[in-house]
Amino acid sequence: MAKGEYSCSENVVHEGAVAEVREKMHDGAALDTVAGFFKVLGDGTRMRIISALAVRELCVCDIAAALGMTKSAVSHQLGTLRTARLVKCRREGKSVFYSIDDDHVYKMLEGGLEHVHE
Repeated sequence: MAKGEYSCSENVVHEGAVAEVREKMHDGAALDTVAGFFKVLGDGTRMRIISALAVRELCVCDIAAALGMTKSAVSHQLGTLRTARLVKCRREGKSVFYSIDDDHVYKMLEGGLEHVHE
């Protein structure tokens, strides 16, 4: 498209289309929450952690070794992922194991990768 082709050349509002969108569109608060959720996913390190946990449950030490990171850095990112309810943890003795919180997280990862590889 040439310059100027990204905008309408005249100011005509299609009232039917606008009414339909207003009726069916999600509310602003819900969309803001979703945007915050994707903001958490918008970090490459957190996505690598999600990808590792998509393979199997891992403890903090295992994640750090797999990603070549420090335990401290991994723990910090896991805290963010837990707050967003993307991962969950369980304690076993002195170790804390992390896993993907639910199938929705897997689906988002797979959907994003599918989009990138198209």
